[in-house]
Amino acid sequence: MNWTEITTDLENKLSSKRFHHTINVVAAAEQLASRFEVDLNQARLAALLHDCAKNMPDEKLLGYAKKHQIKVDRVSRHDPQLLHGPVGAVLVEERYGITDVAIQHAVCYHTTGCKKMSTLDKIVYLADYIEKDRSFPGVEAIRAAAKTDLDQAVILALSNCICHVVKIGALLHKHTLEARNDLLIKTRNL
Repeated sequence: MNWTEITTDLENKLSSKRFHHTINVVAAAEQLASRFEVDLNQARLAALLHDCAKNMPDEKLLGYAKKHQIKVDRVSRHDPQLLHGPVGAVLVEERYGITDVAIQHAVCYHTTGCKKMSTLDKIVYLADYIEKDRSFPGVEAIRAAAKTDLDQAVILALSNCICHVVKIGALLHKHTLEARNDLLIKTRNL
């Protein structure tokens, strides 16, 4: 599928609010890709597709994961919406014909982050977090950091996410902790 076909398909599959969010994430990813010298087409496509499985119900996500041998850990079993990234990564190729492994990886980990995030992974994660309609405590500081230091901005976003998840008493995925720890070790040369 080409850009127009993918966009039309997503507009038909996602809620209008989710589609609007997706377009905002594309715009944020474009800015970040230009700033941090990442392939603009990869960033745009990964951002466009990041939530392609978001509107799937829990049962369908779990079934799709089983069918495609996606590992479902204990946290994801209890919070199946965390699977919209890994399931989306499969849909990227299966439904949309995108075979670029870097794009698939960025879609897979756009919600939780992961160890050894590529620059594209960080851009999609951060674009999803700071798109222009996001409004929560700390977002402006993260946006400011994203203008000069991608790693610091992602660390701030991961830290903010962890604090929020703990505050509301939700399950925290180990990939998020691993992503933050990995970036801290990398940036502090520990």
